[in-house]
Amino acid sequence: MIFKVTMLIVFFAVMIFIGLYCRKNATDVNGFVLGGRSVGPWLTAFAYGTSYFSAVIFVGYAGQFGWKYGIASTWIGLGNAIIGSMLAWVVLGRRTRIMTQHFNSATMPEFFGARFSSLPLKIGASIIVFIFLIPYTASLYNGLSRLFGMAFNIDYTICIVLMAVLTGIYVIAGGYMATAINDFIQGTIMLFGICAVIGAVLKSNGGFIAAIHSLAVVEDAAVTSQPGAFASFFGPDPLNLLGVVILTSLGTWGLPQMVQKFYAIKNENAIHKGTVISTFFAVVVSGGCYFLGGFGRLYSADINIEANGYDSVIPAMLENLSPLLIGLVVILVLSASMSTLSSLVMASSSTLTIDVIKDNIVKKMDEKKQLLCIRILIVIFIAISAVIAIIQYKSAITFIAQLMGVSWGALAGSFLAPFLYSLYWKKISKASVWVCFIFGSGFMTLNMLVRGSYPALLQSPINAGAFTMLAGLVIVPVVSAFTKKPDEKLVEEAFASYNEMHEVKRSTALEN
Repeated sequence: MIFKVTMLIVFFAVMIFIGLYCRKNATDVNGFVLGGRSVGPWLTAFAYGTSYFSAVIFVGYAGQFGWKYGIASTWIGLGNAIIGSMLAWVVLGRRTRIMTQHFNSATMPEFFGARFSSLPLKIGASIIVFIFLIPYTASLYNGLSRLFGMAFNIDYTICIVLMAVLTGIYVIAGGYMATAINDFIQGTIMLFGICAVIGAVLKSNGGFIAAIHSLAVVEDAAVTSQPGAFASFFGPDPLNLLGVVILTSLGTWGLPQMVQKFYAIKNENAIHKGTVISTFFAVVVSGGCYFLGGFGRLYSADINIEANGYDSVIPAMLENLSPLLIGLVVILVLSASMSTLSSLVMASSSTLTIDVIKDNIVKKMDEKKQLLCIRILIVIFIAISAVIAIIQYKSAITFIAQLMGVSWGALAGSFLAPFLYSLYWKKISKASVWVCFIFGSGFMTLNMLVRGSYPALLQSPINAGAFTMLAGLVIVPVVSAFTKKPDEKLVEEAFASYNEMHEVKRSTALEN
């Protein structure tokens, strides 16, 4: 216990020191929210990865989908790496950096407002961000509480307050640069931690081959009659597995806290390196989490899904590890949760300040007032999310993956298609963006309220979220074809920013 507590104290001390150290980079809005658009490849890639993967992934999704699909759940992690990381960087990274700098936008709603010269569109996007980031933020605490309870036997409320206060300190003090540096440290812990845990779990089951063999003889007539389904290539339910891959992979293309990482990229070299680093990070962390969860049914004697939910799968797998590894796991999941929490509250507070309060509620809001407002809202958002998490726990609602599914589906369903088309297509109309906003957020809200009225396949928040994203890719071009075209001069000026000429070294690009 002394060793585990010492690890925690050192971890928290480093996080706070970095936050205080980075105060000099957070003296204006650009520095506080985007790190001055000068963040290198390693920090950006790790910030992207650690914002992507939280306790929801490690405890909620890995446990739930590992139990449902067995070893085939590893496909989710590989999809996260290829679609959610590598292709996101290739397709969005460079163009996002160029066009957001052209419009001098620091948030996704601000980009939409400038891209379509529409204040209502900016405010509408801000409201969607505010509403749907809060439940996702609240979901981050729950998985962590189970591991803290297992390792330290402390009250869940204390765990929530501790995490919220410490995250708030370093985010408020150092802004984006502090979160980026802390994300790098936290990401390194996640890389080594997940590898160590996988090795320990496989060893406790006789090694990889023996564990696969044991998994192959597991049967669950309620799920499938296929022999060896949980050790098979595509698992017992490939269609629903595909829905999870789409939601958790393609969804990052439309999440404000993820896309915002591209705003801060330093240069071309950072994009190339960042793509490789981010993909590798996702393969190890996300692939490793889902691979680990795939062996959850080997511990079925210690797990009661009906009583404790899927969130109990991963803690049961780790309960008998050595104190050193349990301490490492707690730091690992704490790192994942704090990094994602910092990213979410930064996105929420900056969006509400820059896109709603500034110039709309408070006229002539200077840099100092904006910074103060952002910092105050960070405190408010962290407090709200912590209160929701405590209420959720007291009400015996333990299924954390559902909150994340609804939030991801609403945000990505609303923003993915409009943002992607805005970067590549000149003819996207303002009306098509509004239709996509209303459809994405409305479809997921109704899924949460009247789920039983949906077709069986879409009653799952996972499948419903995947559907809204894919539907948006069709809705935007169809509506754009029948509605008023955008301002031609505004669009031409925006796309002209892609064609500015810059001299580069021969090592970067050969001459004709």
